Amino acid sequence: MSDDDLIKKIESDEQRLVFREFDEDTAWELGSLLVRLARESRLPVAIDIRRGQQQLFHAALPGATAENDSWIERKVRVVQRFDASSYLVGRRLAAKGQTLGAELGVDPALFAAHGGAFPVRVTGAGTIGVVTVSGLPQADDHALVVRALETLIS
Repeated sequence: MSDDDLIKKIESDEQRLVFREFDEDTAWELGSLLVRLARESRLPVAIDIRRGQQQLFHAALPGATAENDSWIERKVRVVQRFDASSYLVGRRLAAKGQTLGAELGVDPALFAAHGGAFPVRVTGAGTIGVVTVSGLPQADDHALVVRALETLIS
């Protein structure tokens, strides 16, 4: 898949994977689904779901480390700052030959445009939170989140 095609696919996923409503129970259902999917494949990931600044769900599966939590924080900041998935931000930058840094007004020690953080959007409310997976190659982190969202929202 070309860079342009990948960017268009991610943009399309973000437009269609929107909740009608999202509350603590929805966060639990989404987080539990991500845990189940990750356990089925024995994936060493950490999973995080937030609404605004409130963490509603967090799990670390066997093999995940504190470093994954650090990556989660950095990926979440990208979604909050750019209102797009961390993977989309990273792919858009790469397509322009750019990286996330001071030229965009961010500290790369605090922000990571690597796949795995996806905006939680609600119809009529816009982006209200972030769901994040960390522990796999970035395309796989992103794909796991998309798979869970497709399952839950469809």
